Amino acid sequence: MLFPILSIVGGLIAASSLLIAKKPDAKELFEKVAPYQGMIGVGMLVLGVLWTLQVLPHLGTILKAAPVNGIVTIATLAGTILVGFLLGYGLISKFVLSKNETAKEKGALMLAKVARVQVPLGLLTAGLAAASLVLG
Repeated sequence: MLFPILSIVGGLIAASSLLIAKKPDAKELFEKVAPYQGMIGVGMLVLGVLWTLQVLPHLGTILKAAPVNGIVTIATLAGTILVGFLLGYGLISKFVLSKNETAKEKGALMLAKVARVQVPLGLLTAGLAAASLVLG
């Protein structure tokens, strides 16, 4: 239950600029959550990778038994990992990549590519995570 809820929260944070533009009252809420954005992102990234490692061995069975659930799960995992990277990049670069310049440069390049689609990716991830909660 933690994984989809964290994915929904992270997806909404990633899409916060659009949500604030549509509903200015939401700005206050996002400002309260902003200091925790990096930790939420790292949590999403770690849980996304761990969950992916748990799901991969059973992927064929899942797709045969419940194809819609399987596709939603795969898409949610991918979105969660990408949004987690986007939100947690500041902490990741500070604590993990700071010692290796090559890794830091590659991380910055990847961030630049993924950041262009941050808002739609955040909305998609939040929606998929909500769907996975409903589908159970």
